[in-house]
Amino acid sequence: MDTENPRIIISGGGTGGHIYPAIAIANALREISPGTQVLFVGALGKMEMEKVPKAGYGIVGLPIAGLQRSLSPSNLLFPFKLVRSLWKARQVIREFNPHVAVGVGGFASGPLLQMASLAGIPTLIQEQNSYAGVTNRLLSAKASRICVAYPGMEKFFPKEKILLTGNPVRKDIIDISGKKETALAHFGLSGSRKTLFVMGGSLGARSINESIESSLPLLTGQDIQVIWQTGKLFTDRARQTIDQLQLGHLVKAFDFIYEMDLAYAAADAIVSRAGALSVSEICLAGKPAILVPYPYASEDHQTSNAQVLVSEQAALLVRDSEAGGQLGQKAVELIENEELRKTLSENCRLLGFPDAAVRIASEVLRLA
Repeated sequence: MDTENPRIIISGGGTGGHIYPAIAIANALREISPGTQVLFVGALGKMEMEKVPKAGYGIVGLPIAGLQRSLSPSNLLFPFKLVRSLWKARQVIREFNPHVAVGVGGFASGPLLQMASLAGIPTLIQEQNSYAGVTNRLLSAKASRICVAYPGMEKFFPKEKILLTGNPVRKDIIDISGKKETALAHFGLSGSRKTLFVMGGSLGARSINESIESSLPLLTGQDIQVIWQTGKLFTDRARQTIDQLQLGHLVKAFDFIYEMDLAYAAADAIVSRAGALSVSEICLAGKPAILVPYPYASEDHQTSNAQVLVSEQAALLVRDSEAGGQLGQKAVELIENEELRKTLSENCRLLGFPDAAVRIASEVLRLA
């Protein structure tokens, strides 16, 4: 590091899976080098424009948006938004004059890192998935360093640029030992029952939600209590079903859970999508999980993420198309099989990287 007060741009976002790791890197930068100035660059109208300021950082928005998979009139605007975003990114770089630019994935990463590379600024890519996205593969040619979460990523990136760091997660999830009693009390649940934690990402997951809804009699009939993060679109329906079945003492539904450390601490098993952040958190928490990959994720990267864990006997996989008929029964079988839960827990913990944020931040500062 050539300066005591390095200026770092972190770009990306779109979902919690990109935003929270980015904030974790920013926090680690300030811990290692308190004089570090961090500026975020995101996409206008996306989640990062709200979440990043709440974490105490400034953010600039680019007018970028992704291409729709279906034939959509909005796709006609994409070239114009891209050009405007490249121009805006160039302006931000000139004004902030960063020592390093970091991309964590999401719409804003591409324009920002492209313009930073053209300006001769060192760039670092943080690839969170086991199957690299198209944007990061294109950007890797000019990147100074590529931090990855899975081994074997040389099939996507130049081997000499790769550093295996894992994915950064929120600090409170790294150590949840000793929190179970507090966690169960927080959610109003009993210490005498097994607990299933169901989450479908910050926006929810219809197949998971509908399967859990239809499986509530089965789950609670086996003396299993449920913490259920439904996402905003399913909360009212979930609570209505819980009320109709008179299961309010056993099933707690939330649109979003802010105290994720307590949800993990309370859980004996987890049902989740297989996004990069969720998988990393599950590994660090050391919790047995059933992963239901979102089948329409770009390059089907969630299935790739899940299969890495399955190959290491660190998680179970249920296909999205099979969730309706299998998920509830699989959850019961996992909860009731203590030996399997122990095996999955031990193996997934081996895949966790508790110091990922610090390792990535240290690499950023080396480039500064």
